[in-house]
Amino acid sequence: MRPDAAPPPSVPAPAQGGTLLLIRHAPLDDQGRLTGRRDLTVSIDPAAIQALAALIGPVDHIAVSPAIRCRQTAAALWPVRDAVQDEALWEQDFGAWEGVSYAHLPDLGPMAPDDLARTAPPGGESFAQVCARIVPALERLASRGGRVAVVAHAGTVRAGLSRALGSVGAALAFRVAPLSLTELEPSPLGWAIGCVNLRAQGGGQPEGSQPGRG
Repeated sequence: MRPDAAPPPSVPAPAQGGTLLLIRHAPLDDQGRLTGRRDLTVSIDPAAIQALAALIGPVDHIAVSPAIRCRQTAAALWPVRDAVQDEALWEQDFGAWEGVSYAHLPDLGPMAPDDLARTAPPGGESFAQVCARIVPALERLASRGGRVAVVAHAGTVRAGLSRALGSVGAALAFRVAPLSLTELEPSPLGWAIGCVNLRAQGGGQPEGSQPGRG
């Protein structure tokens, strides 16, 4: 497949704002297949939700992808709070690859990260296009100030990381587990990465922190 012709989004000027708490939704009921725009439900483990809520701490604003898996997760984390749905936070549209088992996805062969980011499935979006859609939404949310929780998808989290790193291709290297926390802090010096893929384990102990600045 030839890389998508659309260039990766340009990195905007540094901006100051609130802390973004990016949370991937709970595990899907239907696993083992590529899921972007398929609207699937999730399995809610009350103990895991409680541990993650303690890890996240207090939040001032809650935004959520319209996907039911994200709305279910947000409702479990904050049952008495309202979450604002934002269409821009949807997962990548995988087009003809939607619902295909991972074992049967096409082998694209060796590709440089930036070329992979510009490659779109037939009828779908490239990751570069996803970043162009999601990053402005995250910037708007950060501008609200305070601690902003965003319950969304792995692609949404990686889009935020692309903003911090200043590289769309580099963001594809990060794993983002269900019910994980990634923290980004916009500042005049750029977007700092507080942690990536942080998970609350059985006793509430965090696992997977990767501090850094981009």
